[in-house]
Amino acid sequence: MTAIDLSSPVAVVGTGTMGQGIAQVALVAGHPVRLYDAVPGKAQEAADAIGARLDRLVEKDRLTDTDRDAARSRLSAAEHLTDLADCALVVEAVLERLDVKQDLFRALEEVVADDCLLATNTSSLSVTAIGGALAHPGRFVGLHFFNPAPLLPLVEVVSGFATDVTSATRAYETARAWGKTPVACADSPGFIVNRIARPFYAEAFAVHEAQGADPATIDAVLRECGGFRMGAFELTDLIGQDVNESVTHSVWQSFFQDVRFTPSLAQRRLVESGRLGRKSGHGWYDYSAGAAERPEPHTAERERPPAYVVAEGDLGPAAELLTLLREAGIPVREEEEDHGTRLVLPSGGQLALADGQTSVEFRDVVYFDLALDYRRATRIALSASQDTSPQTLAEATGLFQALGKDVSVIGDVPGMIVARTVARIIDLAHDAVAKGVATEEDVDTAMRLGVNYPLGPFEWSRRLGRNWAYSLLDDLHLRDPSGRYAPSLALYRHAYATDKREGSGS
Repeated sequence: MTAIDLSSPVAVVGTGTMGQGIAQVALVAGHPVRLYDAVPGKAQEAADAIGARLDRLVEKDRLTDTDRDAARSRLSAAEHLTDLADCALVVEAVLERLDVKQDLFRALEEVVADDCLLATNTSSLSVTAIGGALAHPGRFVGLHFFNPAPLLPLVEVVSGFATDVTSATRAYETARAWGKTPVACADSPGFIVNRIARPFYAEAFAVHEAQGADPATIDAVLRECGGFRMGAFELTDLIGQDVNESVTHSVWQSFFQDVRFTPSLAQRRLVESGRLGRKSGHGWYDYSAGAAERPEPHTAERERPPAYVVAEGDLGPAAELLTLLREAGIPVREEEEDHGTRLVLPSGGQLALADGQTSVEFRDVVYFDLALDYRRATRIALSASQDTSPQTLAEATGLFQALGKDVSVIGDVPGMIVARTVARIIDLAHDAVAKGVATEEDVDTAMRLGVNYPLGPFEWSRRLGRNWAYSLLDDLHLRDPSGRYAPSLALYRHAYATDKREGSGS
């Protein structure tokens, strides 16, 4: 099944920001496009707005005058649904309410031809439930574009329970013909991106709620250590706290209140107070006129680096630190240990990569967080308990400062910030693939393009080692037996199968 022919008209119903964006994508690709909105005059306003955006593309040399004029000639506003009768594809981008969408598609089914592809751009509702209102749900699919649709390449092509394979394939090929990067997924709460991305927000909020660190510090660690484009607090301020919480709540409810997707009480209070982020002038941060500068992340004072370190084991995912220490002039003595993955400092204290345990459980241990790239990271978080020796913490701080890193000291948080976030993302990704939501390749593509993650979850998993995420989450689960951190069966099988082949299973 090939893409819809460019000579065939495409309709977009709903002319808000997303509807206009989808219409522009189809228009620039070469289709005749018809806009419809239930509010009189809105469709024409949207057509005028799209025309203005085409003018700006010409000014930026991204579109020629000729192509702009041709696109404008193909764009029209429809006054009635019946004006969409000859369309080959109708994409809906109306209010996120199941009854509203079902009513619309019932009406469309009475108008369009039997071979017209019907699609919803919903981000939070069930494609199966929307299509369930149709007499012929086999031709119904989800086409979830990301905002702004003309700029972001990802499109999740969602098959409902009753969607025909030919319809899904046609939608997939059409999105690709429009210059997008489609990924195929089954109808599941949150699809790919909004399902697997929940821990990025949830773990940051959880660390904050536990008084482990302030928002500015958590954001800085996620950016400067974890390699994410933005921190969770600044990103949800940009998205809108109400929008982000609504998606989280929808996924949680759709999974029958699965504890892994539990919304944040701190975010709920933010929404209740009207602090919705940039659009309201205040969210986690203050954006109002005359507001003070954004709070700075906690950064430790300068400390002397240790005279030497003893490396017990290879440090696993943090093995590159040994090279960096030598380059910085800090002598490293290596000792083989069967299970050792830590640095011993001159004070006798130890420095270990976050593993899901807490500092207070051990005598004089400082944990450091996972980094995407220890050489390029500009900030490292350290975690210590009230019983940690000040000398050990000072030596650990000085060690990373000698490597050119800013150091943020946070509370005794198991799994710290980046490590627990990445482990949970990896777990949800394995769980989604095991349940047939998408392929590993499509999950990685979706998370890199949809939310700009520096690596896809499976890329991360391969880099960190197949047992890393399982081991960290298993330790976290022992310390928080609510079920939030319980590794999925899919991740357990993934880790155990590797151990068994290597002869370490039992």
